Amino acid sequence: MARTDRKAGDTGQSRQAQVQAHRPGRTRKEETKSAVPTGEVDTDRMRENFVLECGWGRLLFGQTFATGAAMLEAIRDEAPERRDIAFYIRDPHVLLSMAPQELFLDPSHTFRLDLATYQPSNEAHSGFCIRRLVSEHDADAVNTIYESRGMIPVQPAFFWANRESRVLTYLVAEDVATGALVGTVTGVDHVQAFDDPEKGTSLWCLAVDAQAHAPGIGEALVRRLAEHYAVCGARYMDLSVLHDNAQAIALYEKIGFDRVPVFAMKRKNPINEKLYASPLGDYDALNPYARIIVDEARRRGIHAEVTDPQGGFFRLTFGGRGIRCRESLSDMTSGVAMSICDDKAVTRRVAARAELAVPEQIEAGADEDVIAAFLERHGSVVVKPARGEQGRGVHVDLTTMAEVRTAIGAARLVCERVLVEACFKGQDLRLVVIDFKLVAAAIRRPAHVVGDGVRTLADLIRRQSRRRSAATGGESSIPLDAETQRCLESQGMAYDFVPEAGRDVAVRRTANLHTGGSIHDVTGIAHPRLVEAACRIARAIDIPVVGIDFMVREPSEPDYVFIEANERPGLANHEPQPTAQRFVDLLFPLSRPESVSKAMRG
Repeated sequence: MARTDRKAGDTGQSRQAQVQAHRPGRTRKEETKSAVPTGEVDTDRMRENFVLECGWGRLLFGQTFATGAAMLEAIRDEAPERRDIAFYIRDPHVLLSMAPQELFLDPSHTFRLDLATYQPSNEAHSGFCIRRLVSEHDADAVNTIYESRGMIPVQPAFFWANRESRVLTYLVAEDVATGALVGTVTGVDHVQAFDDPEKGTSLWCLAVDAQAHAPGIGEALVRRLAEHYAVCGARYMDLSVLHDNAQAIALYEKIGFDRVPVFAMKRKNPINEKLYASPLGDYDALNPYARIIVDEARRRGIHAEVTDPQGGFFRLTFGGRGIRCRESLSDMTSGVAMSICDDKAVTRRVAARAELAVPEQIEAGADEDVIAAFLERHGSVVVKPARGEQGRGVHVDLTTMAEVRTAIGAARLVCERVLVEACFKGQDLRLVVIDFKLVAAAIRRPAHVVGDGVRTLADLIRRQSRRRSAATGGESSIPLDAETQRCLESQGMAYDFVPEAGRDVAVRRTANLHTGGSIHDVTGIAHPRLVEAACRIARAIDIPVVGIDFMVREPSEPDYVFIEANERPGLANHEPQPTAQRFVDLLFPLSRPESVSKAMRG
């Protein structure tokens, strides 16, 4: 159902195999019942022991199972790397008592929308449209969203085989400007699935792209699915949400959902571990860049100890080998390599000696006439502190000496030494190199908002900033500072300006994630020359994990200018690329799954 932790899996089976009934051979009414319908319904009308294959795992509908023994047997049939969910369990305590070492009660609440009393919204949304999944490209895009939200991907063939299913309904949200998919939801029609006399339906796998800018995508997907099932004659639509997901619960209550006493059971498997195991101390205080690595390590059975959560420090131990990390910075990165990356002027010199294309650069300590001549020669410049991270103090596309002076003053608040370099206009490309091989390439785009014809830019920025913060665990937000104001003024706008509906307004010039920027995967189209240059500078610095930043015209073209190297690149937000997996492979090669080892050997 609508779960931020929902993981979805893969199988691409035939239509007949996708909807299956598990029949263990005993259905006697006199047996003790532990998995029964949620209400007084005519069970003889329903298919017995019904199990629905969903691609990420199976749904086991408790109201179709006459006995707890039958339900337990079906749960035990869960495939590796899948997440099965046994739902509508009226007496979960009885089922749990039958296999307490294997099962756990899912820590979620169930909410129900009465479709007879549901009130559609009069609020219009802009920037996206809701439609059915119609192509294999859609399926790939849905998987990208799943992986970005920590969910198990589904084989595209499974989506494709079910695109016209009467049991499963796949809706997607499409950005009208770019054509990119920015949200998805799955619905299950219980009548079509198992002849449900209650005429119920359920909502699963609601997910919105963390990079999406338009507001209201999740709400629109939920409402469209509810309206679809209302037309089909369904009585209600259920969903499940983690008990502590206050933001999602508030959305569902706004739409009209009410909480109902319905429960789910799951198996104690590695995918579900964080839902039933004792929590890792200080885990919740880790930022997403540390958490993604700790999660991957624990999934492999590697012991993790959080040593300083606020700083992102932790220690991983496996087979007698222990390594300390601060996010993606580990004991394997030398102090020399770290110091090279720390000083942008030094990094540029190393890159130049490695024959990378680098921009012309001077120090701001030079005579102002020298800086003015530099500006006149290049037309626009970048001002940045010689040392710093997360885009602090960086000012881009400065065209006047007044702007340069202001930027130098701001940059000196971050580092006394300030650099002025030629501005290469284009797209900001981050290449993540691990073990001297490219793992991910992504275009980083500056923050922007979409007008609705009603709200001011200040309000739109605040709303977009809240969404970016929620999607990134508080790591990304758009500051209402002098740089944002300068960006707006260069377009003839101010904070109180109301852009017309659908108008896209850039609010920052730098594409750093921490100031509201978004990340878009381009690994599959990165030009070989860019990949080779990134790996070459990694070897020149002799750093095993690094984020290389280039400015490019297009990621599929060879032209670039080297900007900087980051010794602690964020590995989150690069879905679907396996950044955390390759990082843990580097630290603990023997923990690598056999399937991955075979693929790499091949």
